[in-house]
Amino acid sequence: MSKDRYIEAKQKWAEKQKARGVTARVEASKDRLPPGQKLTTGFPVLDLGVQPAIETADWTLSLDGLVEKPSKLNWEDFHALPQVEDVSDFHCVTTWSKYDCRWGGVAFTTLYELAQPKPEAQFVYFTSYDGYSTNLPLAACLDDDVLIATQFDGSQLEREHGGLARVIVPKLYAWKGAKFVKGITFLAEDKLGFWEVRGYSNTADPWTEDRYA
Repeated sequence: MSKDRYIEAKQKWAEKQKARGVTARVEASKDRLPPGQKLTTGFPVLDLGVQPAIETADWTLSLDGLVEKPSKLNWEDFHALPQVEDVSDFHCVTTWSKYDCRWGGVAFTTLYELAQPKPEAQFVYFTSYDGYSTNLPLAACLDDDVLIATQFDGSQLEREHGGLARVIVPKLYAWKGAKFVKGITFLAEDKLGFWEVRGYSNTADPWTEDRYA
């Protein structure tokens, strides 16, 4: 499916769900598996139909916006930072979940400390090599399980799953974790990302099924 057809299909899906009156639950589920999700042992591939082939020699990650120390990290710079490993569950808005995903990379808090956001910075905007974008409150990014992952299950992250690097935000639907990430911008005001302007929830909480705006 082409990029345009894929985007159109996902927009129509969101519009159909909203027309049916699908809304977020008032009370969050306490189950490990969020409501409306099905477990998979595989790892389905969903993207915009573009999987950019970025070599490690060409890859960079920019930290900019309302920060005291803007920077552009290359592959070596990134891997010179403290590396972490975290195991978490993964929840896709298309109703599948995968348990116990083992990610390796750099904690968002490490990048936060490196960039030193100014007090007025309250939101984060992520951009990617494939033209994707997404947004989060800064507070949501500072959880200890949020990271920029370059490894999955002990091996370098494959391109089909967002390599060279992708954002992992386990407490939210996975579209909030940008694949092929290249930029992290700290903002004073929220700026909606790719799917958020196309009818998807801005908060994306799996346990209340908060899928659509």
